[in-house]
Amino acid sequence: MSQAQLMDGTGLARRIVDETAKRAADLTERTGVAPCLATVLVGEDPASVTYVRMKQNRSRKAGIESRHVALPAGTTTDELIGTLTGLSADPTVHGILLQHPMGHHIDERAAFEAIAPEKDVDGVTLASFSAMSFGLPGFASCTPGGIMRLLDEYDVDPAGKRAVVVGRSAILGKPVGMLLLGRDATVTYCHSRTADLSAVVREADIVVAAVGRPRLIRGEDIKPGAVVVDAGYNPGNIGDVDFDSARERASLITPVPGGVGPMTIATLLAQTVEAATRQTGG
Repeated sequence: MSQAQLMDGTGLARRIVDETAKRAADLTERTGVAPCLATVLVGEDPASVTYVRMKQNRSRKAGIESRHVALPAGTTTDELIGTLTGLSADPTVHGILLQHPMGHHIDERAAFEAIAPEKDVDGVTLASFSAMSFGLPGFASCTPGGIMRLLDEYDVDPAGKRAVVVGRSAILGKPVGMLLLGRDATVTYCHSRTADLSAVVREADIVVAAVGRPRLIRGEDIKPGAVVVDAGYNPGNIGDVDFDSARERASLITPVPGGVGPMTIATLLAQTVEAATRQTGG
């Protein structure tokens, strides 16, 4: 069997950002309002600082204004909620991104819920998850939304397929499973307590690895011809899938880096412009 085709998230993300920049420019021309994304960071975790800076740079390239709120590491849950409530009420802010992790002393769920659903462009609130699950208008979690766009780009129709999601996080595993279910896939969630993970993965037509354990999914466990989406990212640019061996059996596979990662940011920017369009009536 020939090697799997790579799913180029970098190229697709670039096209999405170009389209988003045009939509942002059109909105500004029609309404005089530039879309604005507020990023909130608690503390100075080096990886988070880098991610936020990258998102700010991408925002500017897409014609989206970026407002950054840096809070000290000792910020309390109540103080963070106050900041997010203020941004939610600010008509000049159209999207809010709360960078995580944010410290064990903070109630993350309470903080996320302080974000107004119409500005939840990162898809982290209960309202957004409910909308995703019921197929109602709202904003998808960015990585799952990016994964679905990537599947569409490569003509992967989930309908009738067996999809296995390895991971059950609130912002990746759970929502991507719901999005696949909404597209008529038969979805199985796997996690740290799944018995005989290999046997479950071998049945999958679509595998989404999103657990944060390097090379957990082995090539020998990939069903020949399956589509493999590696949403894991571990130190050293290593995904959750053993790429070299999996590529020998899959039909399509995402590289790490260059697969899912760029799609996450592109989805965030596209949803920010969509939020601004809805809020301005543009």
